[in-house]
Amino acid sequence: MRRIRVLWLIKGLGPGGAEQLLLQAARVVDREQFDYSIAFVRPDKTHLVAEFEALGIPCERLGARATGRSNGAAWAAELRSRLATVDVVHVHSPVLAAATRVTARTLPRSRRPHVVTTEHNEWTSHRLPTRLANAATALLDEHTWAVSDEVRRTVWSPLRERFEVLVHGIDPQSLDLGIPDRGETRAALDIAGDEVVSLTVANLRRNKDYPNLLAAAEKAVAIEPRLRFFAIGQGPLEAELHALYARSGLGDRFTFLGYRRDIPAVMAAADVFTLSSAHEGLPVTIMEAFAMGLPVVATAVGGIPQHVRDGVEGRVVPPGDARALAEALVQVAQDEDLRSRMSVAARARVPDYDIRRAVRVQEDRYRALVASKGA
Repeated sequence: MRRIRVLWLIKGLGPGGAEQLLLQAARVVDREQFDYSIAFVRPDKTHLVAEFEALGIPCERLGARATGRSNGAAWAAELRSRLATVDVVHVHSPVLAAATRVTARTLPRSRRPHVVTTEHNEWTSHRLPTRLANAATALLDEHTWAVSDEVRRTVWSPLRERFEVLVHGIDPQSLDLGIPDRGETRAALDIAGDEVVSLTVANLRRNKDYPNLLAAAEKAVAIEPRLRFFAIGQGPLEAELHALYARSGLGDRFTFLGYRRDIPAVMAAADVFTLSSAHEGLPVTIMEAFAMGLPVVATAVGGIPQHVRDGVEGRVVPPGDARALAEALVQVAQDEDLRSRMSVAARARVPDYDIRRAVRVQEDRYRALVASKGA
């Protein structure tokens, strides 16, 4: 029996959260029943292509072969023919979702793929044209998932009932591969033995609210000088945030590490994981932090307060409140016993985030849709 052809469609294959979730899923998909491929459109977001292809999942940038057109026109022109080659297209970007829903309907029913989507972010984080396009086309989905209850709550109320919450996850086994000794990584980063390291893994984008993190770091270091901050990520605000850091006076207490492939190794060198976001879905980095036994100090946005229990696996504070974030960081930094208890609680949550569960739910839906077409 022919394998079901599934196309994952996403804006780019950079180091973002949705892309990382797909990479986690790619490690555990059913290769016997499904034939997976990936298409993306951003020419500057190719960081993870080699990793997907090493797992046997081919990647294609739509529009890469076209000449004489803008990138947008090029991928849009190729989208229709690509859709005709698969049984199911699963879209992970709101702009692409709107385009895919409409484009699929232009195909004859016999060649039209089933369209499903996942919403990874709060609708309020999208620009108004994106929200309008999503709202106008959402009824064309055959199934729609949201990564957290909070993401679903932000969907416009007439459409909300169509969204099924599906908590994604990680492959905990993949985090155990080749992680250097904690001391080795701390030595490589020139971290002193008594320093308490806060690590942030987030792209340098507006919704991650790095100004809030920098302001909180200043306040926290003034109270607890042993605190030291590292941030892994890249993005369009790099120059702006580096300039803000230069004016902060944090000096060697805060370091932007840029893009790195060894995130688990750096997590192993840290003592607390920090996110200062203004908007979120459900960050995969929090699941990874749990797996590494890191207490989490984060803002109460998206699915975070549902999954990080304040005082249990970490601390949850209001978004945009640098003082509250600093106070939580200082509390966790100064209380080693508290960090130890939170670490144990974080590790205990790891079974809740096994990516295999989410993948099986998705694959069951793919099978049901394909079967319904043949009935």
